[in-house]
Amino acid sequence: MTDAAPPTRARLGVLESLHPYLERAPLAALLLGISSGFPYAMIGATLTTRLAQDGISKKSVTAFSLAFLAYNLKFLWAPAVDRVHLPLLHRLGQRRSWLLLAATMVAASVVFLGVADPSTSLQTVAIAAVLVGISGATFDIVIDAYRIEILEPRQLGVGSGMSQYGWRIGSVSAGALALLVSARAGWGTAYVLCAAFVAPAVVAALWLGEPARHREPMAKRGVAAMLASVTGPLTEFFARRGAWLVLLFVLLHKIGDTLANLTLRLLLDDLGFSNDEIATYDVGFGFFAYLIGIFIGGVLYSRLGMKRAVLLSLVLMAVSNLSFAWLASVGHDNALLAFTICFENVASGIGGVAVVAYLSALCNLSFTASQFALLSAAASVVGRVVTGTTAGGLIEQMGYVEFYLLTTAVALPGVALFAWMSRRGLVDSAIAESDVRAVA
Repeated sequence: MTDAAPPTRARLGVLESLHPYLERAPLAALLLGISSGFPYAMIGATLTTRLAQDGISKKSVTAFSLAFLAYNLKFLWAPAVDRVHLPLLHRLGQRRSWLLLAATMVAASVVFLGVADPSTSLQTVAIAAVLVGISGATFDIVIDAYRIEILEPRQLGVGSGMSQYGWRIGSVSAGALALLVSARAGWGTAYVLCAAFVAPAVVAALWLGEPARHREPMAKRGVAAMLASVTGPLTEFFARRGAWLVLLFVLLHKIGDTLANLTLRLLLDDLGFSNDEIATYDVGFGFFAYLIGIFIGGVLYSRLGMKRAVLLSLVLMAVSNLSFAWLASVGHDNALLAFTICFENVASGIGGVAVVAYLSALCNLSFTASQFALLSAAASVVGRVVTGTTAGGLIEQMGYVEFYLLTTAVALPGVALFAWMSRRGLVDSAIAESDVRAVA
């Protein structure tokens, strides 16, 4: 009888790469992401499908997208999550008390949306959708703060990746469950069952407890407390060396990527791709490519460090826009569509991990909820405004090939600015916490 062969170096390398994903805090980030993603699905494609099946007009259906505004405006009440102590629940800790309250609000509003009947009162459905939006955005605020504070500095990349894995799993699973159950037991039952998706975040909070890295803001009372809750996070952030340039980077870095992604379906439609082809490649291939990108992003962050991982991801996201231009010049080609979708989603997955980890690293642990809400809102607002106001006109004037070449060019200032800030030490100096700065 011979001894078992020792593990090969390659096998040990794989196991070593997987180990950071199996630690407690990243696993908790996965659970938090699952709960964070599902409210978005409840007022997104799921609600659109329900309203369309109930015979609601397209004009009314699209108006429900306004419920998502809460996610863009969540920075307005994020300071309350940092400062307001909840009666009775506060003994659980600032983060856990708010997480349990937000989870209860989400579950209740999702059930309310489920029992509201569009054919009887569309206004009631609208109120319920807005409530889901507000409670879901509040849930996001708490979850982001809790995630950042439970992760050690070395875990920010992997934890951000696990959170995004969870978000995708939660949004897709909730949407699929709602469709399957509604066909058999009705939409009310479907929404009630989906409300259980708040449970993973609650389990994570009970499992890990109050974050050890959480720091209470300096205590103030009365009017001073109200002013400090709003001005404190901003004053602290802009007191850092290079803060204004960091904010400029946050505003600029996603414009090109957002322009390209939000116009992709227009390109596919004009190139004559069928719904089946779009579902196969954009939805199917894109989903798995994005998950692969998230994993690669976590590994790169751990191996290269934050600054080099962010810079590489910015370059990849800019270059991926060239594949859209290539597809536009070639025309209807399924193989090229598969390549384009996979390249773009892998790049976006890598970028999502690295950039989200960087935004997390910028947060002062006394103002985690407020500062991350502000930074995440700033990261998307310019791209969405530019896309909504100019993208269609630019495509009509320039054509798709030139438009996507332009989106690549628009992405370059963000790449150049981050590289320049890295060389000048401004990326490090803008990071609030010394232990995070040490591993950047």
